[in-house]
Amino acid sequence: MTTLDQLERLKFPIGPFQPKESTSKPELDELIHTVETAPTKYRAIVVSLSKDDLKKTYREGAWNIQQLVNHVADMQLLHLFRMKKALTEPDYKEITLVDIPGWANTADGLNSPVADSLDMLESITKRYVFLMRSLDEKQQEIAYYHPVRKIMLNQKQAIAMNAWHVTHHLEHIKIALAN
Repeated sequence: MTTLDQLERLKFPIGPFQPKESTSKPELDELIHTVETAPTKYRAIVVSLSKDDLKKTYREGAWNIQQLVNHVADMQLLHLFRMKKALTEPDYKEITLVDIPGWANTADGLNSPVADSLDMLESITKRYVFLMRSLDEKQQEIAYYHPVRKIMLNQKQAIAMNAWHVTHHLEHIKIALAN
């Protein structure tokens, strides 16, 4: 039987996302590096998995590895989209939300080959990292409201959230494979 504490550790193996008030240049560089290297880490861990391995989950009722990889690729697209909107639309004050569980349960979320999502993640991440590194200090401070988390996020914090996200789900995959 899984205790509440064990369940929480399985849900948030690296802890929940906690935005920092400020981020130094070296910290931001490290966050961007985490995002930049994520596709390679995902590819290394899942590329040779069997169909049975891809159906493993990190806890009962959770998404399987295939869904996790497809989800991370989808959300990388969303994170890039949000940043581009924030940079180009002065009235973009509330982030674009999607039905994340709904996306994970569409035909492509459930069944598309992880190789396609790995390619997607790699390509989108290259563009996203390029854009992240191009931001000047003023652009880094452009903020919007996240209605689910009920917080304002500037672009540095959005980058931190993305770095957390790719790391968070990579840990889920490692847990699923260890089960």
